[in-house]
Amino acid sequence: MALSKRLSAIVDVVDSGYDEIWDCCCDHGLLGIELLQQNKAQLIHFVDIVPELMQALNDKLVRFATNEQCARWQVHCQDVAMISPDPNKRHLVIIAGVGGELLVQFLAKIVGHHPGIHIDFIVCPVHHSYQVRRYLQTLSLGLVSEQLICENKRFYEIIAMSASSSKQVTRVGQQMWQLTSKEHQAYLKQLCAHYQRMLNQDAAYYQPVLDEYSALLL
Repeated sequence: MALSKRLSAIVDVVDSGYDEIWDCCCDHGLLGIELLQQNKAQLIHFVDIVPELMQALNDKLVRFATNEQCARWQVHCQDVAMISPDPNKRHLVIIAGVGGELLVQFLAKIVGHHPGIHIDFIVCPVHHSYQVRRYLQTLSLGLVSEQLICENKRFYEIIAMSASSSKQVTRVGQQMWQLTSKEHQAYLKQLCAHYQRMLNQDAAYYQPVLDEYSALLL
């Protein structure tokens, strides 16, 4: 099955220098399978909490993985927050397809449970990217890359973070914007309209957020 534009973009961000990659909230495992086929790491972990999905994925991998690939994947039916990376390995954790609030909860628990372990992250929240970026600023990680993908009339921010980078991630994005693009302009205006509406709930919190996004339009 062909990868979506969003998943293809995530694959392209992944380098081949990791011992283990964790495809978290993996759903049907399409992202991890592509990483496995491209030999992106010595071991690919597929993680999701839905038993039926994980059993079907395990059966699929058993049927179609080559003999060489069989030793390079593991399926985990568990809470993403409870993954157990080997402290002696270099890890990449990918979390995509969940909301920003839940994504931050996953990140906080993974980082909190495994201090000192080399874990890089690629995240792609389905919304609330500002909240995710604000949390990423608190980590001892720097920005590797960020890009904006439009797929099926929805926008996704793909953010890669690593301990090997010293570049600070910003709350509203910087290098991902191509403001000569009508799609990027549409996304920015969509964000501004959203936070304009949110002023009715908590103006003290949302006005600075709106101001940061609005400044990009100038």
